[in-house]
Amino acid sequence: MKDINIDFNDLDINNIGSWPTPVKAIIIVIACAATLAAGYFLDVKNQQNALERAERQEMTLKQDFEAKQAKAINLEAYRQQMSEMKESFGAMLRQLPSKTEVENLLVDISQTGLASGIQFKLFKPEKEQFTEFYAELPIKISMTGSYHQFGSFVSGIAALPRIVTLENIVIKGGNKDGGSALTMDLTAKTYRYLDEDEVSEQRRKDQKKRKGRR
Repeated sequence: MKDINIDFNDLDINNIGSWPTPVKAIIIVIACAATLAAGYFLDVKNQQNALERAERQEMTLKQDFEAKQAKAINLEAYRQQMSEMKESFGAMLRQLPSKTEVENLLVDISQTGLASGIQFKLFKPEKEQFTEFYAELPIKISMTGSYHQFGSFVSGIAALPRIVTLENIVIKGGNKDGGSALTMDLTAKTYRYLDEDEVSEQRRKDQKKRKGRR
């Protein structure tokens, strides 16, 4: 087989047609390789990136679908649970006195203390504190009596048909064996539900506060 020696310095760039066939073949191969590489980086690579994004999106949509499907399957159970929660909330709300019933509840608390044999040193309702749908009425109370009488008072408060909580209880003086009287200071809190006008007014105030923070 005859060896082919090519001196690239003798090749005329302006007359490619006169180049030897092997050189033309090499140039064609290089041109094809360059075209394929350019096509990959300019088109195929972009398509691969788009495919990867589509696959990630598909996974996200699949997870969303499975979550929504699970909720749809349990929809009836959720409705039943919501109905039970509304019924329970309504029962709790009915334990809150109305605005006109608060005065009677304060009398009930006072009479519970007297029935327990304690003596009030202080019974002072303070300013109401409002939330979205109910008002909280703190009552500062100071009383004297024995441990047994205090226990009877607490039991009587727990037996009231309305919700009353006792907080910040401090007992001072005396001893457990009797003798000198004890003093018990506490804060009793009772609650009442707000009527529609009060709820609207409270929401208006809350919105005004939020706007003021911006």
